[in-house]
Amino acid sequence: MTGLQTLIYKEVLRFWKVAFQTIGGPVLNAMLYLLIFGHALQDHVKVYDQVSYTAFLVPGLAMMSLLQNAFANSSSSLITSKMMGNLVFLLLSPLSHRDWFIAYVGAAVVRGLVVALCVLLISALFVPLTLAQPLWIAVFALMGAALMGTLGLIAGLWAEKFDQLAAFQNFVVMPMTFLSGVFYSIHSLPPFWQTVSHANPFFYMIDGFRFGFFGQSDVSPWLSCAVVGGFVLLACAVALHLLRTGYKIRS
Repeated sequence: MTGLQTLIYKEVLRFWKVAFQTIGGPVLNAMLYLLIFGHALQDHVKVYDQVSYTAFLVPGLAMMSLLQNAFANSSSSLITSKMMGNLVFLLLSPLSHRDWFIAYVGAAVVRGLVVALCVLLISALFVPLTLAQPLWIAVFALMGAALMGTLGLIAGLWAEKFDQLAAFQNFVVMPMTFLSGVFYSIHSLPPFWQTVSHANPFFYMIDGFRFGFFGQSDVSPWLSCAVVGGFVLLACAVALHLLRTGYKIRS
């Protein structure tokens, strides 16, 4: 196999070998959220017509799991290699910065999509789901996984120890994910918090993904696609620049 294929294989195998932890754990967490919030709020919250609150939750939980795991895969892989010292073997190989980017982000996309698919399949056993616009589901799933995989790569390059990476995930990724409309529609929020939500790129990923299931959303899917696409391009440009210059990996 070529160097790029080998690196992709290594990155995918890294999380697949411990699938019980990297895939099973996130799926279990999503099912617990579905059980607790669905049971507690099913009869008290109404978001869309003809859509139960439990069904409303499922796409949000699937996308939340996808985003968190895509970020975790690329960031943890890179910081682990840096801390253990085996990153030097990649630096010695004839791999370009584009090869690094494709391998790390590609593996993150695979993990994110696998986790989201498992969440949807298991949820479908308990909650009837519709696929109003399957193409939008695929578009936002791929863009969301690519964006978070790229952000994970940037965070992994920036972090010098696990504490810094954990801080980035706990104080940036986690709050933005939970405040993006996973458990509610932003129309139920006061005007100020609706404005804040519109500044959160995670909201557009989840809202557009949910549109693919129900054909209903808080904003136009085209607007969501434009916002998410812009962030993907920006993140990719930053990540490729950092890799090309060897930011914090050549010293």
